[in-house]
Amino acid sequence: MTQTFILIGGRSNKQGTSLCAGKLEPEYIEVTSTVEMNTDDMARLGYTEGVKLRLRSVVGETIVMCKGKKPKDLPTGILFIAYGPNSSQLMGSDTAGTGMPISKNIEVEVELVMDSGGAT
Repeated sequence: MTQTFILIGGRSNKQGTSLCAGKLEPEYIEVTSTVEMNTDDMARLGYTEGVKLRLRSVVGETIVMCKGKKPKDLPTGILFIAYGPNSSQLMGSDTAGTGMPISKNIEVEVELVMDSGGAT
């Protein structure tokens, strides 16, 4: 079952500090391959911290790990992902003249990724 959310890509403190260590280092890879979701949305969908989710936009798709955020920190229906290789797979190439691809208000379908054994 898929659910539609609005994805916002952006910079985070952890992404910025881990970038200093290098894009191939585990900390950077982890922070840029994690999507943040409102914990109320997670509960409604039966998701737990650390499950893998497939995000699909009209441009492409990626698989990321889910991390819960308190409702006061992230509204219902909104996802956040730090800029990196995974977020780039969901953005188009149009920059609207800014030189930066549009990374806010991206509609994405979200679905739980099951491993070959049927578990998450």
